[in-house]
Amino acid sequence: MYNFVLAFVICAAVYVIGEIVSTLTKAWIPSVFVTAVVLLIGYWTILPKEVIGDSNMLVFAGTTGIFLLITHMGTVISLKQLMEQWKTIVVCLTGLAGMIGLGYFIGPLLIDKAYVIAGLPPLTGGIVAATVMQDAAKAAGLPVAAVFAIAMYCIQGFAGYPLTAVCLQKEGRRLLKGLRSGEVVLTERDRKEMANVGMTAIGNDDDVKKLIPKVPDKWNTPVLMLLKLGIVAWFAFMMGGWTGINGAIWALVLGVIFTRLGFLDTNLLNRANSFQITMFALMMYVFDGLKDCTPAMLKSIIGPMVILIVIGVVGMAIAAFIISKILRMSFPLAFANGLTALYGFPCDAIITESTCNALGANEEERAYLLSKMFPSMVVGGFVTVTITSVFVAGLFAEML
Repeated sequence: MYNFVLAFVICAAVYVIGEIVSTLTKAWIPSVFVTAVVLLIGYWTILPKEVIGDSNMLVFAGTTGIFLLITHMGTVISLKQLMEQWKTIVVCLTGLAGMIGLGYFIGPLLIDKAYVIAGLPPLTGGIVAATVMQDAAKAAGLPVAAVFAIAMYCIQGFAGYPLTAVCLQKEGRRLLKGLRSGEVVLTERDRKEMANVGMTAIGNDDDVKKLIPKVPDKWNTPVLMLLKLGIVAWFAFMMGGWTGINGAIWALVLGVIFTRLGFLDTNLLNRANSFQITMFALMMYVFDGLKDCTPAMLKSIIGPMVILIVIGVVGMAIAAFIISKILRMSFPLAFANGLTALYGFPCDAIITESTCNALGANEEERAYLLSKMFPSMVVGGFVTVTITSVFVAGLFAEML
């Protein structure tokens, strides 16, 4: 009875469970957190370890899908919003410095230093950092530390998801208070810009002047939109090889630029009716990493792992609090930006949009919240996971 179709059905079922719980709790319990828990328990009980691979989504999601989706993110963030995120970059780098500093100097007082060195890079980023530390630990003859690095990557989101939800809920309520009291007055220009922000928003940009004329609707089919998105994604991938800068960064930047030029439609994947299936496949690709976390693995290292996560998050919170005061920005948002290190894209986008949907009483409030939180959260995920963690991993690998 078990085949690739049933594997797809199982993946969809656990994903929907996460969405239902998130909706019922008004995003206090993020959907990604619930889905991860259900999958992890499933792996330990009745689900095949290769259920996501058997659904045949991994090949697309881990290659073409990720580049299409990141390029698409550039079509929902304006050039102005992207340039305004310099504070986000400073906050994220400062938060990571706090996490690494406190973890490196306080961690060895409580747990084995090899665990600290192997675990900190995955804590600041994603699978690339975890893989680098796993290979370095194996080469150094530290098999347990190698397992620790991968386990840290698999588990860190369980701390990041709920903490981020709390921070975004607080920030969202603060923003809504100003809007509802009349302290914040939205102009017509604000409303037009807000309409294009978010993973599912499709605003009207017909009156925006662009260098490349818009393709008439009868010719602008979903496949043509995907073709144009694919061209930009391919160019971003090639730019990554030519420059040495991660292609994912180029995908986001070029997505913004080519949307402004008029080559790409705003919120392209939604216009092409392809966003939800692409996001679903990518999230399954992310959750596939949980299959390697066995109960025995978790039991043997859970103590040191919890200690390192607590120390790291406390260090990040302290650093985020200090830099938020210096930059005169909200601490909850600053802390949430830094916490993207614990899960990265696309979880940062999903948690943010879910929170805004839950808090906004109408479409204008929802769009306002997204315009204030979505760009910084997406940029934060790229700064922490995609860029900084790779450099951190390279540095710490030499220490082993």
